[in-house]
Amino acid sequence: MNTFRKILKLLGFIGAVFFIGSYSFFYWATSPKSDEKVLQKFYGQGIVPEISKLNFNNFDFRKVSIYSDSTLPTIVFVHGAIGSVLDFSEYMTDSLLLKKANMIVYDRIGYNHKDKNNVQESIAFERDMLEEVVKGLALEKTILVGYSYGGPIALASYKKYKKVILLAPAVYSKVEPMPWLLNLNKWKLTRWLVPPVWKQASREKLSHKRELEKFENKWHLNSNKIVSIHGNSDWIVPFSNSEYLNTIFPPSQLELVALDNAGHELIWSHFKQIKLELLKYLD
Repeated sequence: MNTFRKILKLLGFIGAVFFIGSYSFFYWATSPKSDEKVLQKFYGQGIVPEISKLNFNNFDFRKVSIYSDSTLPTIVFVHGAIGSVLDFSEYMTDSLLLKKANMIVYDRIGYNHKDKNNVQESIAFERDMLEEVVKGLALEKTILVGYSYGGPIALASYKKYKKVILLAPAVYSKVEPMPWLLNLNKWKLTRWLVPPVWKQASREKLSHKRELEKFENKWHLNSNKIVSIHGNSDWIVPFSNSEYLNTIFPPSQLELVALDNAGHELIWSHFKQIKLELLKYLD
């Protein structure tokens, strides 16, 4: 009996250590990084980006720019939920892309390092903030790239751009899934377990369906050439989101690129394919 209790205590101790270690790593890995950590990511590739602090509607946020040649087009990346300026670091450190384009990425409100503000739960707000970021750029040479929740933000901007590229865009309310894990942030008993940045993402996710309903009858007002790149194995933002766009835009305006066996992590797992698509529109 004593041996059995000892085994149970040992297993309990190992389980506790494993849980604490896994949770600590998850908390660290998904938390927004400091300016110094962001710069280290680029310095390791021999690149020196500019980090600037901007203000929109009394909200401070971070922008990372690599701007080397005013004659080149500019790619502006919009991250999802959760997300950060580092989501697109592989693209912004790629030597071939850097020869072809300037690049900008920014942290949306609620996702900045040590951000004390909540996400604004408004596509209109995010659209207006994006248009503040691109102010001063030659829009005819600007390519918007919106990933996941960043997709509808890019699509909601009706200014005339060189191209709008959507990556696994969450644009259709009727197929918006609500993962069970969202309950962890809703229940008082488990809310303390949810890292701050995931609480922000949960808030945005819970209001996203309602926000999409405000824009679904307006997507057609976007007159830009649009490319939607989507994995056909994506269960977080189903492929039917991009199929829905096919019913709104004519083939002359929308190109749908389906990536076989790609999930929602496609911006990392299918970097090479997405990079090739970006290069098509940079000449």
